[in-house]
Amino acid sequence: MRVQRHTTGSVRYDKRRKTWNYLWYEGPTRRSKRVGTKQEFLTKAAAWKEVERLEIRQSKAQNGDTVRSVISRYEAERMPSRHSTARVYRSFLKNHILPKWGDSEIQAVQPRPVELWLRELPLSPKSKTHVRSLMHGLVEFAMWSGLLEISRNPISLVQNKGAMQRVRKPRSLTAEQFHALLKELHEPFATMALLSVCLGLRISEALALRWSDVDWLESRLSVRRGIVNQRVDDVKTEGSARTFDLTPELLERLRSTIKRAVFSDAESWIFASPIRLGRLPYSYTGVCRELERAADAAKLGHFGTHTFRHTYRSWLDAVGTAVAVQQLTSPREDAGIQLVREFRLITRDQFVGLSCQQTMLNTSKETREVCHWGRSFSPGGGICVIPLGDRPSRFPSKYAMYEDSAVIT
Repeated sequence: MRVQRHTTGSVRYDKRRKTWNYLWYEGPTRRSKRVGTKQEFLTKAAAWKEVERLEIRQSKAQNGDTVRSVISRYEAERMPSRHSTARVYRSFLKNHILPKWGDSEIQAVQPRPVELWLRELPLSPKSKTHVRSLMHGLVEFAMWSGLLEISRNPISLVQNKGAMQRVRKPRSLTAEQFHALLKELHEPFATMALLSVCLGLRISEALALRWSDVDWLESRLSVRRGIVNQRVDDVKTEGSARTFDLTPELLERLRSTIKRAVFSDAESWIFASPIRLGRLPYSYTGVCRELERAADAAKLGHFGTHTFRHTYRSWLDAVGTAVAVQQLTSPREDAGIQLVREFRLITRDQFVGLSCQQTMLNTSKETREVCHWGRSFSPGGGICVIPLGDRPSRFPSKYAMYEDSAVIT
C-alpha cells in the first residue's frame, strides 16, 4: 500500500539502518533527516514528537543562518585553491557535516554534541581531526563574515582523543628489499622509485618533475609542483618546494633516462606518459599497477607509493636523525657550535646504502672544546664519543670513539 505524502512530510523506519527518518519535499527536491534510532524512540509517535521539535528549529533557522548557508558562502569565498585539498574538503562537507548539521543554525553549534558526533563517525582518527578542523574553520568563517559575534570558537573545546594514532602501521623497506624491487621495476618506474627514496618525495611531486627542474651543471633537482588526479598544482606544503643536491650516481641515472626518453625537451615531464603523448605524466593508477606487479615478482607483498617516503624516513631514523634536523641543527649559544648532517643514498652495482657526512662548525669567535655524542654508523651500533683532552674514559660495550683531538675549530 502506498503511503500518502503530506505537505508536512512523513516519518519512516529504515529496517536496514534501524533508524527513524523524517522525509519531506522542498519544491521538487526530496529531503531527509535522521531522527534517531529505535532505542531512542520506541514508537512512531515518539519519533513524530522529535520531528515537531526539529520543525520548530527549522522554522527559526529561516530567520537565521544555517550551517548549510554558511558552507555555501565558505565554498565561494574561502575554499582552498589547491584542487586536491578542495576535493577532500567537499567530500567531508557532503558526506558528514551537511547530513548532520546542514539544517542547524550556526549559532546553535555547541562543542558537546559535536564531540559526541565526532566519536561516532566511521573514520580514522586522522580523518576525524580533519573534520574537526573543517568545522572549526566554518565557525571562524562565520565570525569573519559577521554571522557570529567574534568570541572564542566553540569547536576549540572539542577533543579528538587518539588523533595521532594510526589505524595501520606504516610500512618501510630494507635496503635489500628495495634493491630487489628495483631489479623488477621497469623503466622509468625504477628511476622514479629511486628518486622518491633518495629524496623523500611524494609520488605527486615525483610525477610532476620536468627536465627543466634538473640543473645538470650544479647537480641539483628542484621540486616546484605536484600533480594529483592529473591536475598540476602547488606542492602540498610550503616546505616541500625545495632544491636537492644530487649524487653523481643519481645524476648519471637521470642522464641515462633522458637519452632513452621520447619526450626530452626542457618542458617535458621526466616521467611522461606515452599514452597521453607526453602531454601528461604517468597516472597514479598506472604507477600503482607497475609497483604491484614488481612487488609480487620480488615477493614483497602489497604496499603503496607512500612506502617510499616511509622508507626514506625510517632509514634516517635508523641512524638517529629526525627528518626535521636531517640537514642542519640549530646552533647552541652556550657551546658556540652547529652540527651539520648531510645524508646521501648510495646505489652502486649490487650495493644500496646510506652515507652520512657530519660536520661540526664553530659559530663563535674563539676556539671551543666540545664533547659530542650521538648514534653511530659503527658495526655494533650505539654511540660515538669525542672525549675531552686526555681524561681517562670508560665506555660500555658497543660504544665507539672517534677523533682523538680534544679541540674542534
